[in-house]
Amino acid sequence: MSIRLKKLIGMFLLVALVIVYALVASIFAVARLSESGAWVHFLFFLLSGLLWVLPAMGIIKWLMLEPPRSKG
Repeated sequence: MSIRLKKLIGMFLLVALVIVYALVASIFAVARLSESGAWVHFLFFLLSGLLWVLPAMGIIKWLMLEPPRSKG
């Protein structure tokens, strides 16, 4: 796979991850935290705001992998 194609795929994966993650976190917050206090909201959004970094790191690590060199 060429580096340019890999970066294009990685870009779309990262954008899709952020959009889907934000939608899921917001839907969960509206459905489950509507009766909770301000501190619960603050902690939820703090943790969920940091948690998306874990799958994004996996995508970025994949992007940084060197392609296998052909012998010869």
